[in-house]
Amino acid sequence: MSVTLPPAMRKFIDPDFTADGKPRASVHLNSLKTLWINTGTLCNLTCTNCYIESSPKNDRLTYISASEVAKYFDEIESLTLDTAEIGFTGGEPFMNPEILDMVQDALSRGYDVIVLTNAMKPMLKFCSQLAQIGARYTKQLTIRVSLDHYTQDGHEKERGRRSWHPTLDGLKWLNDNGFNINVAGRLFMDESEETIRDCYNSLFSRLDLCINAYDAKELVLFPEMDASLDVPEITTECWDILGVDPASIMCASSRMVVKRRGAKKPSVLACTLLPYDEYFELGTSLEKAALSVSLKHPHCAQFCVLGGAACS
Repeated sequence: MSVTLPPAMRKFIDPDFTADGKPRASVHLNSLKTLWINTGTLCNLTCTNCYIESSPKNDRLTYISASEVAKYFDEIESLTLDTAEIGFTGGEPFMNPEILDMVQDALSRGYDVIVLTNAMKPMLKFCSQLAQIGARYTKQLTIRVSLDHYTQDGHEKERGRRSWHPTLDGLKWLNDNGFNINVAGRLFMDESEETIRDCYNSLFSRLDLCINAYDAKELVLFPEMDASLDVPEITTECWDILGVDPASIMCASSRMVVKRRGAKKPSVLACTLLPYDEYFELGTSLEKAALSVSLKHPHCAQFCVLGGAACS
């Protein structure tokens, strides 16, 4: 007896066609503007909706080493790519014992660097060395702190109890030491973006933080990603219908390097949001990873195309 799958389960399977037979949209890598380094999935927190499932126990992506990362920086130079930015993400990047060596290497080569962090104890244990690097590379280095909501209850609903005040302490330390700071929050469906930015602005003012809540780069608001939702697929027709340029999509200008547990070498992925989907693994070198990417995952629609978001 044949079984008919519900529409949601028939989606995002064929890389070339959607469930209703229309040509699936794809994105070409125009230039590698941003290279993301995943430092490992271990984190001091276990968040409710972490796309990468980071936790104190998840080491599916293991700590990548500074020497492994340096080889990708060397490859950028040998291929004369126009990469301008290196991003470090996790997990919690400051749990990787070689994080500052990697950051220093990227900065010394002239790249702009952004580090994503929850600004808690793992970061502050490096405060002396980090302050020295920040003072030397003030214009090149940005620290982006995850603060999911402008209230303690909202933030801790995602990040867990007792995560609010340590994060604020880390934010204030970064601010007092002259770092360029971004904050990453979330767009919730029951609040308008205007309201969210107003409320973050009030919080930043109370804390005397030098962050402009009305600047989309300084306060980055990411759309909600709910894996249970029935998300529409993106066809080639959607670019014109939605008025979206494929070149604006994250995988048109970025790649992410990860080190899988037990792997001999790191791998290059098409997207920072899809660390475990084998389709989006493009090989071990940046040269091999210069491929077109089919938008065959719900995150492609929910986060990038319809959500209009990007990590860099």
